Amino acid sequence: MTASTSIHAVDAGLLLLRGVAGLTMAAHGYQKFFSGGRLAGTARWFDSMGMRPGRLHALAAATTEVVAGVLLALGLFTSLAGAAFVALMLVAGWTVHRANGFFSVKSGWEYNLILATTGATLGITGARGWSLDAALDLDSVFSGTTGLAIVGGGLLAGIAQLVVFFRPPAEAP
Repeated sequence: MTASTSIHAVDAGLLLLRGVAGLTMAAHGYQKFFSGGRLAGTARWFDSMGMRPGRLHALAAATTEVVAGVLLALGLFTSLAGAAFVALMLVAGWTVHRANGFFSVKSGWEYNLILATTGATLGITGARGWSLDAALDLDSVFSGTTGLAIVGGGLLAGIAQLVVFFRPPAEAP
C-alpha cells in the first residue's frame, strides 16, 4: 500500500464516520421538530425531566442537533460540530440516560458516549482530505490543539448548561 493509498483510505474512513454520525444526529434533531409530539411535545418532555424552560431547551437541542449533524457530515467547521456533539450528548446522557446504567438496551448512556466520543475525536483530528474544511483550507484551523480547545469548550458548555438549567423533579416518597 502506497502512502497516497493510505491517505485516501483514512479520508474515506473519516468521511464515512462523519457522514453516519452527522446524519444520525441531524435526523435526531429533525424528529424533535417534526415527529411525534413535535417541538411542543419535546418541550413538555424537557420540562418534565427538569430542563426548564422546556421550549427553549427543546428548540436549542433540536436546532443544534440538525446544524451540528449537517456540519459534521459535510466536514465544515468540524471542531465546532464535534464540540456541539460533546455538549449535546453530555446533557442527554446526564439528564435522560444516566439512571439507566451503561447499556442502550436499557436506555442507558452507551449511545451518548459513542456519539460524544465520535464528535470529540473528529473535532480534535479535523475532517481531513474529503471535507469542506479541507476544500476551504480550514482544516488546519479546526484541528489539533485548536480542535482540542474547542472540544473542551463543548464539554464546559454542557456542564454549564446542566449547572444553570437542570432541576430534576423531586423523587416521590
